[in-house]
Amino acid sequence: MKKSTLTPWEVSGDINYEKITKEFGASLLKNSELEDINLHPLLRRGLYYSHRNFDSWIKSAKSGKKVSVITGRGPSEKMHIGHLIPFILAKSLQDKFNCNVFIPISEDEKYFVKQKLSFENAQKFADENILDIIALGFNPDKTFIFKDFSYPIYPLAARISKLITYSEAKAIFGLKPESNLGWTFYPAVQATHILFPQFHLGKHDVVVPVGIDQDPFIRLSRDVASHPSLNLSKPCAIHSKFLPGLKGTIKMSSSEEGTNVIYLNDSPKTVKEKINKYAFSGGKDTLEEHRKKGGNPDIDISFLYLKYIFEEDDKKLNEIEQDYRNGKLTSGELKKYLIDKINEFLKNHNASRERAKNQIDKFIL
Repeated sequence: MKKSTLTPWEVSGDINYEKITKEFGASLLKNSELEDINLHPLLRRGLYYSHRNFDSWIKSAKSGKKVSVITGRGPSEKMHIGHLIPFILAKSLQDKFNCNVFIPISEDEKYFVKQKLSFENAQKFADENILDIIALGFNPDKTFIFKDFSYPIYPLAARISKLITYSEAKAIFGLKPESNLGWTFYPAVQATHILFPQFHLGKHDVVVPVGIDQDPFIRLSRDVASHPSLNLSKPCAIHSKFLPGLKGTIKMSSSEEGTNVIYLNDSPKTVKEKINKYAFSGGKDTLEEHRKKGGNPDIDISFLYLKYIFEEDDKKLNEIEQDYRNGKLTSGELKKYLIDKINEFLKNHNASRERAKNQIDKFIL
């Protein structure tokens, strides 16, 4: 097993998700906690697998109490399909429970952490990313987007920062390689994001859909929420595994000049070329062997993308899985099915993105 690195700013190596969950003191998500609500495949099929009091949030939501969702975006590049994971889940929760969704855009974090990212480009990417988020179809009456460089977040962050000692932050985040004071201060800003719905609407249950690498921010926020000067509810969280890269890497990333990712603005031709050339296959080396022994959908990137995002029909997905395992469906046929699914999704997404250009003011705080 490759040595792993897991921080809010770096992910590499082999990740043992259950071990990390135990080390972080979170809980594995049980199917019994979701069995009476028809939620998104991201939940039903296990990409979201761990949580902090998500069961309590669901209970409050089902009983009609006020609940909110918050999940954000650090804009340092154009968005790829992996970036959509928390927003797809947030929208599904909004659709299911008619709840508010808050989306902070943290240009500041990426500006501090990405040494080659200019101040101007951080703002440019923020505006572009917002269009992709709105394009998912959030309710403008219940969705609130704000940018750290524009919204007056500092007074709230100052209140939070006074409740956190430097040694406490270092204990939570480990030996974080801060290269400037902005990076050192950012955890207070992120905690402010997580608690923002309660600053904005009063004390209530809030859930944060987030990658497991971001859980240190959740722990920090839960530590300060109940401080007498705040008296807020501890935020809930639901953690996702990482959507793997095309080549089978642990996390989809824009490294390798984009050959490991599907960008939201990739053309149909580019999607086809990337999937056919780079998508890691669980099929056998020859057609004869594949027909005889079948493929392995558990490691096949095309199947995994269908499982988590692009095939919502459980019956159809099961059919694809069985046909692939028994060799009836080839790797090439599976890739073609995924290509068609992705291109249809991107066609609709980018049409919605164009319409979003006239809707931004409805979402921005």
